[in-house]
Amino acid sequence: MDQPGVRQIEPVCFCPGYLRGLAFIGDFAIAGLSTLRETKTFLGLALEDQLKSRDAEARCGMQVIDLKTGDIVHWLRIEGIVEELYDIVTLPGVRRPMALGLKTDEIQHTLNLGPGADGKPFA
Repeated sequence: MDQPGVRQIEPVCFCPGYLRGLAFIGDFAIAGLSTLRETKTFLGLALEDQLKSRDAEARCGMQVIDLKTGDIVHWLRIEGIVEELYDIVTLPGVRRPMALGLKTDEIQHTLNLGPGADGKPFA
């Protein structure tokens, strides 16, 4: 039963993983995916049944979803030691972004903070 002011969930596409993080840019959604944890916390989710019915495995990565069609137009799969993402953000206007390790000193030489809203550098 529809109630005024109450939004309904409308599935757009299937994502093969536990969704962690979602960002929107234009007509696209970027969904972060994590593999299933082997703990009791996440056992018994509907995702498990969906993966089985599609003969698919949960994966870690990102999917770019066209919100008009529900098509996955791009994807990035992350394999190896990383099994979970915690959030997704878009960086409009940023060129050549990169990830930095926290265990090396490269972050001290690479990270720059821009000026604050008042145009003055951060203290």
